[in-house]
Amino acid sequence: MIDVAILTPDPAEVAYPDLWPKVLARLQRALDSAGIRGVPIPWTSCVDDASALHGYARVLPLLVWGYHHDHARWLLACETWTREGVAMSNPARVLAWNSDKRYLLELASHGIGIPQSICSDEITAGVLDRAFAEFGADELIVKPMVSGGAWKTQRLKRGDDFVASSGIPMLVQPYLPTIEIEGETSLLYFGGRLSHVVNKRPPAGEFRVQEEFGGIYHGVPKPDAGALALAEQVLATVGEPLLYARIDIVPDAGGRWLLMEAELIEPDFYLGVDPAQGAGFARALRDAISADAR
Repeated sequence: MIDVAILTPDPAEVAYPDLWPKVLARLQRALDSAGIRGVPIPWTSCVDDASALHGYARVLPLLVWGYHHDHARWLLACETWTREGVAMSNPARVLAWNSDKRYLLELASHGIGIPQSICSDEITAGVLDRAFAEFGADELIVKPMVSGGAWKTQRLKRGDDFVASSGIPMLVQPYLPTIEIEGETSLLYFGGRLSHVVNKRPPAGEFRVQEEFGGIYHGVPKPDAGALALAEQVLATVGEPLLYARIDIVPDAGGRWLLMEAELIEPDFYLGVDPAQGAGFARALRDAISADAR
């Protein structure tokens, strides 16, 4: 049996005490087929000293839920893991980069299609007026630059009351009505290979596609060629050795696919919709460990 560490939430994090063990158990069922055992370790116990992570074949940050509540500490942890040569999957430098949505603007500078975007250190009426004017949009989406699970995300029309960001840097984008009709499509990659594709749609009256908001998920047997091309372009542009990646995309009103998120830290793999139930992930992990030993 090969042991890998799976990083879990801070023990003081009260939002997920009953959920993450269930997700860990689901991951373990997938890893069983490859003879791999996942050992849970809170990520916050390894911020300044990564000695507890040495000796594991790989360290997977798949359950570091809540890291966005303590981003400075997260960045420090990534520095520690890089400095101490921890066998992270994905690389710690990627985990740091991917934790701030400014990465979307960097990808856009390399030709990746994303929604029009404005970054602001705070949200004011002036910032919103500017966004409505620049985007020509009827509605906006406002979300923190560092966030997860639609935390503090707002959908705003002109004149709506809004919650000030209180010093939290925010990303402002036009709301894409296609999310209600076409949904968001996620392409899951393990070891650089496409594993499965999932379409996620919000329930009536909602714009968020997460399960906790009633999102409806179903597998897509064959992705649209444009969707696949964008996902492959994103991975090529990131250009890092990724064990796993989830590329979330949405078409605009003209049918052009746009990147919403490249989830490279702790994405839900949607194993319940994966025909192989995570076998591809387990195989990619085993292959990566075998390559390390050569």
